[in-house]
Amino acid sequence: MQPQTRPEPYRKLIIAVSIIIPLAVAALFGIKVPGYDFSFLPPIYATINGITAVLLIIAFLAIKNGRRLLHERIMKTCIGLSVCFLIMYVIYHMTSETTHFGGTGIIRYVYLFILATHIVLSVVIIPMVLFSFVRALSGDFERHKKLSRVTFPLWLYVAVTGVVVYLMISPYMHHS
Repeated sequence: MQPQTRPEPYRKLIIAVSIIIPLAVAALFGIKVPGYDFSFLPPIYATINGITAVLLIIAFLAIKNGRRLLHERIMKTCIGLSVCFLIMYVIYHMTSETTHFGGTGIIRYVYLFILATHIVLSVVIIPMVLFSFVRALSGDFERHKKLSRVTFPLWLYVAVTGVVVYLMISPYMHHS
């Protein structure tokens, strides 16, 4: 007989959102809305990634020190920042031409590796973040902790590499 596991709250919704977001972002990349200048957004959303990385570390330290309410508030802030990032990222890419990395040699391969892992993991962490969040909100702290041990370093990697990708591509961006 298998042990009883708690039903996963919002499982179907989380899976749907985790599929819809990357598909919508990919589809919106194909749509260009001319006549708008949102070239000011990349440094803003790169900064949001940097703030998210710092807050993730602070939230980790907060929970390690038993400060559950602080941890919860910071994690809600991180999710809110991620939503803001996503909105700005989509707006920028719908209104701007794609910037190509101009570096050559080994630095090009480093950039492409960082970019590829950043993109793949940014898709992978969507359900991980949402399941971690719902488990915490529903009081399923053991399963929350178990999943968060993987979610935290991946989310931190995505946030940090978002800044790195911006810093590496920014010299090649066309500024209006």
